[in-house]
Amino acid sequence: MIWIYLIITLLGNAPPRVIDVPNDGGNALMVEWQLPPDSLGKVDSMLILRKTLPEGKVDTVAKAFTNHPEFVDEGVNYKKAYRYSILYFIGPVQIQSKWSSPAEPVAGWIDTRKIPLFILMMLYTTILLVYIFTARKGRELYLRPIAGLEAVDEAVGRATEMGRPIVYIPGLSTISDVATIAALNILAHITKKAGEYETKIIVPVRNPVVYTIAREVIKEAYYTIGRPDLFDPGQVYFATDSQFGYAAHVSALMAREKSATNFFMGMFWAESLILAETGASTGAIQVAGTDAVTQLPFFVVTCDYTLIGEELYAASAYLSKEPLLTASIKGQDQMKLLIMVAMILLSLLSVFGVNITLGLF
Repeated sequence: MIWIYLIITLLGNAPPRVIDVPNDGGNALMVEWQLPPDSLGKVDSMLILRKTLPEGKVDTVAKAFTNHPEFVDEGVNYKKAYRYSILYFIGPVQIQSKWSSPAEPVAGWIDTRKIPLFILMMLYTTILLVYIFTARKGRELYLRPIAGLEAVDEAVGRATEMGRPIVYIPGLSTISDVATIAALNILAHITKKAGEYETKIIVPVRNPVVYTIAREVIKEAYYTIGRPDLFDPGQVYFATDSQFGYAAHVSALMAREKSATNFFMGMFWAESLILAETGASTGAIQVAGTDAVTQLPFFVVTCDYTLIGEELYAASAYLSKEPLLTASIKGQDQMKLLIMVAMILLSLLSVFGVNITLGLF
């Protein structure tokens, strides 16, 4: 049993070494330790203990491993000092090392780990500015055709010819949802189109805040085309905040009004099929757009056109042809293309045994 006494003595008298992680934000310390040769294979497990100074509070930071004698603690604050100790387990025996000397993390001027991210950010900013300046010079930027948006004029025109209203659903989510914001942007454009032909548009809303904003969006759209007299406060209204109560109300509205065109834009859940199927049964042209992956299949099979994912976000730029918005879309697409090319090249290099770590992905 002499070896147990020897190991206890060696481990107990060997405090870990603590050093600051260089060039970081002052929120990390590196803990290093070294097991005596006689203890290799005999230590079952280890815990890293951290004492916060001057409070003296002791926390268990992490479980350590004998084959990896270092650990980076990223849960520290650069305004405090810390001491560390290692708790060893050899069967039923517990051995705690001495506490290390106090160490305090230091915030560097530059976090070198974020340099690749900075390079990507600068590259994206440069691409974006190039497209913005190009758009301001009057050069037309190409955006690929999106069938659902190309059909907006057709859908509004059909409602005008038939003398029947348009029903616009801006989703069932709150204003904090980016899909709802995109839906309200599209609503402004469609209201302008409908106003030019004096076609009635009905907008039932589930959320009270979205109702208030949608009301102002419609009013401003009519003012923009010089027809404020077309605004009817009753054409946009708060229906109910009940999910399926709202679905029942809108379904009855489409059947009662015999709407010629239905727009479903924004966030939807289980009520999507109820709404779209009811609209399809009335023979209306239906255009849907959502980023809810689980609801897209229902819209695809029941609607004439469907905006999938990011097409919903690009709709406002596509419809308005606003140079700054179009430039933003082009810049994003170019950056995505560069990232895809980089990922493909790195994958091919990895296949041939050439591993390059850029810290980007």
